[in-house]
Parts: sequence; structure tokens; C-alpha cells
Amino acid sequence: MTDLTTLTATELLDGYRKGEFSPVEATRAALDRAERIQPEVNAFVRILGDEALAQAEASRERWRRGEPAGPVDGVPVTVKDILLLKGHPTLRGSKSVDPSGSWDEDAPAVARLRESGAVLVGKTTTPEYGWKGVTDSPLTGVTRNPHDPSRTAGGSSGGSAAAVALGAGPLSLGTDGGGSVRIPAAFCGIFALKPTYGRVPLYPASAFGTLAHVGPMTRDAADAALLLDVIGVPDSRDWSALGPADGSFRAGLDRGVRGLRVAYSPSLGGQVAVRPGVAAAVRRAVERLAALGAYVEEADPDFTDPVDAFHTLWFAGAAQVTRRLRADRRGALDPGLREICAEGARYSALDYLSAVDVRMELGRRMGRFHDTYDLLLTPTLPITAFEAGVEVPAGSGHRRWTGWTPFTYPFNLTQQPAATVPVGTDGDGLPVGLQIVAARHRDDLVLRAGHALRGWS
Repeated sequence: MTDLTTLTATELLDGYRKGEFSPVEATRAALDRAERIQPEVNAFVRILGDEALAQAEASRERWRRGEPAGPVDGVPVTVKDILLLKGHPTLRGSKSVDPSGSWDEDAPAVARLRESGAVLVGKTTTPEYGWKGVTDSPLTGVTRNPHDPSRTAGGSSGGSAAAVALGAGPLSLGTDGGGSVRIPAAFCGIFALKPTYGRVPLYPASAFGTLAHVGPMTRDAADAALLLDVIGVPDSRDWSALGPADGSFRAGLDRGVRGLRVAYSPSLGGQVAVRPGVAAAVRRAVERLAALGAYVEEADPDFTDPVDAFHTLWFAGAAQVTRRLRADRRGALDPGLREICAEGARYSALDYLSAVDVRMELGRRMGRFHDTYDLLLTPTLPITAFEAGVEVPAGSGHRRWTGWTPFTYPFNLTQQPAATVPVGTDGDGLPVGLQIVAARHRDDLVLRAGHALRGWS
């Protein structure tokens, strides 16, 4: 019999239509896998066994009647514990959040999934308030890489990436303020998309402001398009949400990349030292897109590393999210989070506005860049997964996580759509990701290119 935990959401839905298996069977398989992986990988804050099975039973009845509630009816889905899930505490990886309370509201993306009949199987781990690019916290401990549990799953959506990679549901909701769906997806060998800012509504608003996106974490681009169709609709609680998309993101997936103008920047103009095994895997994927008909040339976007501006915005956001905590709760925060909060609290309004100026200029430069190129390709990360439980790789010389993620956070500053696609492994057998970036509102092009690389490595 088919192992249902290996199937994509698209394949599960096809099986439901044909009556080959039911949402109950798929949910039981996902829950069993979640329970099995949890002791070693630590991907979950909580697993919603009985609740998920009840949702799956209701879905099975709808499929029997030929009346599915929506495009993902019966598909097991996990949700990062940054996003509200009605009936359960959203602790954000922090002991500072009081779990008592009504917890009577779904985040917009969760609400759309519930309306569409998805089966919500669990909440996944995050570093405290999603502040860094690895997943460990004082509340839940360390989340580990499914390919090598001695290594990190990445972050901040590390629990979601590990859950998808190991078959505990083919779809997950993550958040991305500086790379937080793309980093763990690259380390764990799955697909993830940071959509154009506002495409997926977010509520409550993030203290990190318009850096923060909600995005699909899936096995492939087709599933990401499916999920984006469901969650990428307006919600009145998000004042900055975009209007409805112009059609389905699934509609153009098979158009391929022939004729697209593609810039390949292997190191952002020599600014980033990329490990040879990563560079080789990424280059092979770029050559594959060229073989499929894309016009590819090496070209670098015209910007220098905007990390100082990003730090100003990011650290100020962290200070804002924790500023009302009592002294005892502040003392229990992740030490690294305490450090950046202290730094962020020292910035002035003029410091913040200067960072906004850098951001606007970066956006202008990337807008002009995409007048020439439909897509920009880079490595998602210059390295593969390193030791679990630390913010930066040993001996790297980096002080903060941004030191080893220079390809990701620039495109949170510009609000562009950016995805990571698994494109093979390095010499140690660890996954490598290719990042695909397009102009704002061209999520369709990112998904098309990602889909063109399906099954290839």
C-alpha cells in the first residue's frame, strides 16, 4: 500500500477524488509520523490528535457526498506557533506568553484553511518570537534537522520545515521576516515561498512590521501554488493586505521558463563566500533552467549588503515586542533576543527612518533590475545545516544569524516574492536550496520556475 506520508497534497486530493484512500487514513498516517519524529527532531509544540481526526472524519463525509468544502479539504496541515489557532495557546516559543486565555480567533491564513476543510494536525516550533534563523527556544528546546539530527533545522519556521520533510503533513504555514521560511526549507530539503508582501494577510500585525510575511512550506511548487490560492485572499483585519489575486496561481505552472530573462548571481557580486558544494549544486540547477529555454546570464543586482538597515528595523521590532514584559519575564528570554532588544531600544526615530531610506532605495534598485530580468537566481544560503542549538556556525566569526543568511533578508526589505527550491546535496549529503526572486506581484513567475525544477537534482 502507498505510504500516504510521502504524497504531496495534490496527490492526496487526487486519491480522495478516486476513492483510493480517505482523509482519515491520511490524517492517521500524518499523526503517527508526527508522534514518531517528535522525540528526535522536536518539530511540534503540540499535536492535535483527536481534534484532527474529528476534522478528518467530517472531511471524509464531504468527499463521500462529492461536496468537498474547498481546494484542500482533508489535507493534513501544520501551523507555526506564531500564528493564531483557535482553541489553542499561541506561545511564540516564549515562556513570557501566558497560555491561559480565550484563544478564540484564527489568524487569517488559518481561518481560510479551516473554511476550506483542511485538517489541522499540530502547531510547530519557533525560536522565541521568531527572532533568529535557527529554531531553539527556552520554551521548547532545540529543533533538529531531519537529515542529520545533530544539525539545525534552520529557522525561524524550523518545526514546519522538519514536519513537511518527514511526512507529518504535506502543507505548513510559516512566517518569514528575514528568511524564516526559506532558511529552514533549504536546510531541510523542501520548497518554500515568501510571497509578495500583503499577498497573505497577517493578523495580529507583526512587531517586525512590513518585513513579516506568511508563506507556504511544501514539498513542491505545485503544492505551494495550491496553498497560496487558499490563503492569499484579503482579510479585513489586515489593513495592508493586497486585493484578490488575478486568477489561480496553479493556472500557469506548466508554462515553464522558455523565454524568461534570468539573472544568475552566484555571490551577489563577490560579497558572499559560498561553499563549493553549495555553489556546484546551485549552478547545475541554473544550467537546467537554461536547458529548458530560459535566457540565463550571470548578472548581479546593484546593491551592497543592507544588513545594518535590516538590523535597525529588526532589532527595533524585537524591542517593541518585548518592551512591556515584567523584569522577571524579560530575564527568562533567550539571551540573544535580550541582546538585540537592548540594542533596538537604543535606536532613535531618525535611525529608524534612515533604515527606511535604505530600504526604499534598495526597492528602487531592484525594481529597475527587474525591468531587465524576469527572475534573479542565487543560492538560498551559502552553507548547509550546521550544529544544532547555536545561532551561528562554530568558527564562522559571525555574531548574529544574519551573517550567514545574506541572500535572504534583502528581499524582505524589498517585499519581493522569493522561493527556495531543493536542488540536491553537498558533499556531506545535506540539502542545498536555489533561491528564485521576482519583481513584486510576480509570484506566478517564481512558482513557474520552481515547478520547472520539480523532481530534478
